[in-house]
Amino acid sequence: MKAAVIKTEGLKKSFKDIEVLKGVDFTVRQGEVFALLGSNGAGKTTIIKILSTLLPPDSGRAEVCGFDVTRQPDKVRNAISLTGQFAAVDDILTGRENLMLIARLRDVPDPGRVVNSLLERFALKEAADRRAGTYSGGMTRRLDIAMSLVGAPSVIFLDEPTTGLDPEGRMEVWNTIRALASGGTTILLTTQYLEEAEQLAGQIAILHDGRIIANGTLEELKKLFPPAKVEYVEKQPSLEEIFLAIIGNTKEAAHDAEKEAGE
Repeated sequence: MKAAVIKTEGLKKSFKDIEVLKGVDFTVRQGEVFALLGSNGAGKTTIIKILSTLLPPDSGRAEVCGFDVTRQPDKVRNAISLTGQFAAVDDILTGRENLMLIARLRDVPDPGRVVNSLLERFALKEAADRRAGTYSGGMTRRLDIAMSLVGAPSVIFLDEPTTGLDPEGRMEVWNTIRALASGGTTILLTTQYLEEAEQLAGQIAILHDGRIIANGTLEELKKLFPPAKVEYVEKQPSLEEIFLAIIGNTKEAAHDAEKEAGE
C-alpha cells in the first residue's frame, strides 16, 4: 500500500456559532486523485484552506507530506500547490510572463527551461506570448494549473477547478488532471460535479453536515446503493444517484432520531 500523503483526524472548525467541520477523518495516498464531494456550504473549501495552511483548525490534526499543518506550515507550503475556485492569472501579462513570475518567486533554477517545459506540456506554446486576458476559459484554467506546478510540488489542491467552464473547457481540465495523476502527482479535488469525480477520482469521499459520511472507490460506493434494477438491461447507479441516496438516508435517520427523542 502506498504511503499516506494527506491525513486528517477529528478535524473541527467553527465560524462564530456555526460548526462547519464536526470531526473530519480521511487519508489520501501517494499518486492518488481523491475527490471530496459535498453540497454548497458543506465545508469543502474550509478543508482545503486548513490543509494548505491558510486557516487554522479549531481542533484535530492534519498532516501533509508528513508535516503538521499547524506546527510546520512552512514545510507544508514548500510541498504543495493550490489552485482555487478562481484562476490566479494576471490578465495583463502573457502566459509566459505569468509562469516566469511564479518561477522567480519560487526561486526555481533555470526558470526559462521550466517555463518552456510547462508551456509545451499544457499545450500553451502557441499562445505563450499573448496576453492571458485573451485566453479562453479552458486555456486560462490550464495556465493556472501550470503555474501551480512550478517547483514540482508533491501535492496539488484543486478547489472546484472547472466551475464556470463550458463543456469543452471542462474536458481540457479533465485531461490535464489525468496527465498529472499518471505522472505520480497526488491530487485532492473538490467538486460539485458528480460526473467529474466519477471520471477522475480513484477515491471518493462525501462530506455532509460537517463529517465524512461515505468514503471509498466508486465500486465500493455503488455497494451502498440498492441492487441494480433489471429492466431490458441491468442499470448501474450513477455517482449522482449514490450521492443523493446517501444524503437522503442520513437526513431520514436524523429525522427518526429527532422523532424518537420527542416521544
